[in-house]
Amino acid sequence: MKKELPLLNLVCILIAVGFVAAAVLNAINTGAELSTDNLFVTMVCMTMALVFAVNPLLYLKSEGRLPIPFVKGTAPSPQLSSSSPASARVAAATTPALLDTKGRAVPPDVKSMMSKMVPSESKEG
Repeated sequence: MKKELPLLNLVCILIAVGFVAAAVLNAINTGAELSTDNLFVTMVCMTMALVFAVNPLLYLKSEGRLPIPFVKGTAPSPQLSSSSPASARVAAATTPALLDTKGRAVPPDVKSMMSKMVPSESKEG
């Protein structure tokens, strides 16, 4: 899997560059006459280039190698230790959603009950 993914990304990038080159050649060879057919071919080439470029870009973003400008990272929120109902609501709103066995989100009331429960220590004996 480690060797397949870079090869797939390389092939996608080469195909995307090829489509961009085809769009540029179409625009250069058009000359002074700009017809609907030439615009259509250019847009199809650019759309196909975008389709093939999305996969490598998303891979680079997931690996953290593609910096996204104007997006700040989210700081982890501090854990609240008090047991007041207001802090429980804030803690319930900031913690990730609990999921049931089928992967669905648990309702907020069940989530608040689960946050109040403390796992009991197992007795060995």
